[in-house]
Amino acid sequence: MTVSTPPRAASPAPALGYLAGIGTVFGMEIRQRVRNRGWYIMLGIWFVVVAAVVGLAALSAGQNEFGPGQVMFELVIAFVLFFGMLIAPALSANSITGDRANGTLAILQNTLLTPGQLLWGKWLASWAASLGFLVVTLPLIGWAMTYGDVYLPAAPVLLGMLALQLAVVCALGVGVSALANRTLFAVMVTYLLVALLGIGTLVAYGLSLQLVKTEVQLSNQVWPDEYMTENSYVEWDGDNYTCDTRTYTQETFATERITWLLAANPFVVVADAAPRGPATEGPSMFAATGPMGAISDGVRFSQAGPAYQMPCLNGVKTTGLPPIPAPLWPLGLGIQVLLAGGILVAGRSRLKTPAGRLASGTRIA
Repeated sequence: MTVSTPPRAASPAPALGYLAGIGTVFGMEIRQRVRNRGWYIMLGIWFVVVAAVVGLAALSAGQNEFGPGQVMFELVIAFVLFFGMLIAPALSANSITGDRANGTLAILQNTLLTPGQLLWGKWLASWAASLGFLVVTLPLIGWAMTYGDVYLPAAPVLLGMLALQLAVVCALGVGVSALANRTLFAVMVTYLLVALLGIGTLVAYGLSLQLVKTEVQLSNQVWPDEYMTENSYVEWDGDNYTCDTRTYTQETFATERITWLLAANPFVVVADAAPRGPATEGPSMFAATGPMGAISDGVRFSQAGPAYQMPCLNGVKTTGLPPIPAPLWPLGLGIQVLLAGGILVAGRSRLKTPAGRLASGTRIA
């Protein structure tokens, strides 16, 4: 007599933790990138180019009154940010479209991984790959530090904001990659979005100047007589003047009304976030004016408007530096995060399975 045993119920598939899923995708992506020899070649070329530029900057900066260390440091930040805006889209915009073209995306979607885990893992991997270009330049930053004139409180803030900007660009690329069906289209759209933030904000600011044109009353500057004497050896003081009582009308631009258009510019976000140096160091945020310091000064004077751009406005002498306005970088970073977050949310909906409709020619597996 045989006793039949009931079939054993199928055990449910083990649940995959959310963070574990993200780590799995991240690990796969990083291993794939590390095995790519072209990535190392790009890092080597990157280091040589930036080192050459910084070395020339060190030679030229040593010839003027500004310390070469701060100029070198700001140049490294500016170059990493500029080229990061060019490299990060290529590192991120093919992360999902590449899997879709190779037929491996459907395999990942058929696992326990969720669309959110796919997006987070691929974004983190793209960000880590782009941060490699920042890590390679750390010896150059250390070189700049040896000059001893770098404003140290601003250094970690600039590096942190630079890393955040690379994260935003990578998020744009991954989100567009999830939405697009072709890698080339995804890369092009990502570059257009980056250009919109970097160049488009400048164009919008320039075109808006005509909308804030206004008229003000100016008067001539009057300098002491000793400055006008040929044999005088009085040291020149740019603030030692008075304003003539007679005024005349001149057109100018109320730039304080449109400076917000520059908020989302990556260079403005990075430069505006760094702390300012002591008041004795002048209007710049740093001990020496480099590219990022010049951007910071330009934005602050634009926020101040004509009152601090013209020495004798309405017959009144402009005294001191413009007041420190409200920081612009929180608004700019918020706009960037909203843009990247919206694209990522839309891309997540495209990764849900089963898919209702697929574009013609889309490869499944």
